[in-house]
Amino acid sequence: MATPDRPRPSFDKLGLVIGIVAAAAAGAPFATFRANRIVPGEGRAIWEALPAGWATALLLVVAGAALVAMLRSPAPARLAAALAALATLALLIGTAAHHLTPPDNAYARVAPASGFWLLGFAFALLAADALTRLQLSATARIAALAAVAAAIWLLLALGAWDGLSLLKEYANRADRFWAEGARHLALALGSLAAAIVAGIPLGILCHRVSGLRDAVLNLLNMIQTIPSIALFGLLIAPLGWIAANLPGASVIGIRGIGAAPAALALFLYSLLPMVANTVVGLAQVPAAANDAARGMGMTARQRLTRIELPLALPVILAGIRIVLVQNIGLATIAALIGGGGFGVFVFQGLGQTAMDLVLLGAVPTVALAFAAAILLDAAVELTAAPGSRV
Repeated sequence: MATPDRPRPSFDKLGLVIGIVAAAAAGAPFATFRANRIVPGEGRAIWEALPAGWATALLLVVAGAALVAMLRSPAPARLAAALAALATLALLIGTAAHHLTPPDNAYARVAPASGFWLLGFAFALLAADALTRLQLSATARIAALAAVAAAIWLLLALGAWDGLSLLKEYANRADRFWAEGARHLALALGSLAAAIVAGIPLGILCHRVSGLRDAVLNLLNMIQTIPSIALFGLLIAPLGWIAANLPGASVIGIRGIGAAPAALALFLYSLLPMVANTVVGLAQVPAAANDAARGMGMTARQRLTRIELPLALPVILAGIRIVLVQNIGLATIAALIGGGGFGVFVFQGLGQTAMDLVLLGAVPTVALAFAAAILLDAAVELTAAPGSRV
């Protein structure tokens, strides 16, 4: 009697890519050891960077998570495998730092190497794929972000990463790190607030006056095409003239270099998304809603504040999301003209060929942009009408 064919395993296309990347990363250097912060580093593979037991455990977790990724497994299983792999990587990179650093050596530096970053990328991709398949609600995504932030805070509070060179750079600059972080947020949020105050009324005006719309949007498009560093430079001369010739201008912070040209440039970059999204949001308001409001005797102002703006809010929030994420990134370049922010560490690190110092500025910038995108995406979804998608 013929035996029935056994079902063949079904493979996931994205999972195969994740598995290939994980396999390549497992053989790449996991950590980099340097005698001090400036000299070139020596890559250490997983079995060199970790004690034997931990190295074996990491390889088993990586192999298991890669297998789950490659097979067509349920989304919860994929998410659990990704989180297990990412948590193991986060814990063991700190272990590698303590394992590789000689006792009582304050000069040695240990940093994550290409293998760690590739493994992190592979399993972050797996987690993102699983979360997409699960289609989490807005509140669930916010809760997930809070859980990740809490886990990172716990690792930092317990000192799990204290041996890493990035944390050593932070320990030497803790006060300045928070001061520059405050400047970075002030630039990003201040320019966003100014863009909201100016951009939404301008968008309403462009929606009402069709002849003005094309001229304003074309002008803002032209500003958007100017490279950021060029726009920062172009603003130095006029602001410097204002500071030199108008009494009191320098007293309130207007100068050719510093925060003033940086904030003005970010404000100008922010106007296009704010104005354009306001125009698009108002244009999408159903005519029937306005007709009904007119029938109820509402004035033009009442229709705007009670009908049009609430219905356009999801699209306007999408513009705010674009602006905030954009400004968090662009604020890094403000350091080149004395504007401060996390870019100070990025450019200092580049000048000193100290990549850990570069990461001290780059990592919080990326984290802030990522968190802002998730929170404002959730806000857009929560304010959208039932059944609509922005």
